[in-house]
Amino acid sequence: MRHVAIVGSGPAGYYSAEALQKSLGEGVRIDMIDRLPVPYGLIRFGVAPDHQSIKAVSRRYEKVALSPGVRFVGNVTVGRDVSVAELADLYDAVIFATGAPDDRPIGIPGDDLPGVVGSAAFVGWYNGHPEFAGLDPPLDVASAAVIGNGNVALDVARILSKTPAEFVGSDIVSHAFEALGNSAIRDIHLLGRRGPHQIQMTPKELGELGHLEDSLPKVDLADFPPEAEDSALDPGQRKSVTHLREFARLEGEKRKTIHFDFFARPLAIEGDGKAERVIVERTRLDGDGRAVGTGETYSVHAGLVVSCIGYKTPPIEGVPFDEQGGRFANQSGVIGGGLYCVGWARRGPTGTIGTNRPDGYEVAEKIAADFGEGGSTQGGAGLDRLLEERGVDVVSFDDWRRIEEAEAARARPGNPREKFVAIEEMLLARGR
Repeated sequence: MRHVAIVGSGPAGYYSAEALQKSLGEGVRIDMIDRLPVPYGLIRFGVAPDHQSIKAVSRRYEKVALSPGVRFVGNVTVGRDVSVAELADLYDAVIFATGAPDDRPIGIPGDDLPGVVGSAAFVGWYNGHPEFAGLDPPLDVASAAVIGNGNVALDVARILSKTPAEFVGSDIVSHAFEALGNSAIRDIHLLGRRGPHQIQMTPKELGELGHLEDSLPKVDLADFPPEAEDSALDPGQRKSVTHLREFARLEGEKRKTIHFDFFARPLAIEGDGKAERVIVERTRLDGDGRAVGTGETYSVHAGLVVSCIGYKTPPIEGVPFDEQGGRFANQSGVIGGGLYCVGWARRGPTGTIGTNRPDGYEVAEKIAADFGEGGSTQGGAGLDRLLEERGVDVVSFDDWRRIEEAEAARARPGNPREKFVAIEEMLLARGR
């Protein structure tokens, strides 16, 4: 029997578990170790609460979690409750699927002012992540700036723009729902260094902005290259640019406006003890498509600044780390010494949820090839003894299902769940 520990229970972790089962069949036992008492990682805490169809993929992970030979070991922090060296001794292989949950810093003057938050924190706040439930972002301001031109920036702008009625059917947590319902924000500026042809927003998500009840997307047609150049884009990008061109032609007034500020590079955030404005330099594209400054600057009023410029994986003692890449040091998912990594912890924060599936399968094949004959590690039994000796309160998948049932029972009408946002509440909801 072979024993594998997977650190992290998000998409990359479950796809890896699924792949290991297919590669090794009944000859493998898998422990999914997570620092939180609840599984699914990015699906629970990263995917926007109004995108329930995307969250439905968790049912696939549940099927893996309930299959023989797979255990969820929640509320266990690797590096605190158990060391990497101990895991390597207990298991034949250890896969790190910890994602990239930390924000990359903006790196400009004023980025530490109150009112400046990273997208991991802001998304975690409205998704009920225990670490960010108490964020309390300033929503009593007239204008917000969202730095970035990807789907995360789009999510943040959309969430800031919706009416309370538009959150029916979502699992946005109550503290965020109430705060957003009382928000004074009327202008949301999406700041991007390059132009419409360089956005990293997918067409479905971008198209949603054209159907908001009380918010109007605003784009300047002068920012576009000649329309004939759209034909050189790939089909998805061309569709996204088509949405932007349609936004530029929209007329009328709504209570809120989402401004697409293209060719806008943030230089500094200023204010009297808190964020009040972003100083922006106009840019242009050079011959290689890079944004270069023109020297012309202007200011964008913003009492809330949300940075959506990327993420990084937090290092774990005992695992080689690539500081520049913000991920574990690896070669095609192999760290060495029985250690492997998948997903954003391997590649950096790139790709979609589905990108993690082939990633997990590739690493599972490498592990199967590395195993060879034999197998004499202790696996989960040894981990259980260690955690019991150390008084760690472990959460099982059955415990999680009771937490899930309790969240569903306390949901607002029309919504699937009301998440517990404190670890203590989650542990109490187990009912044991």
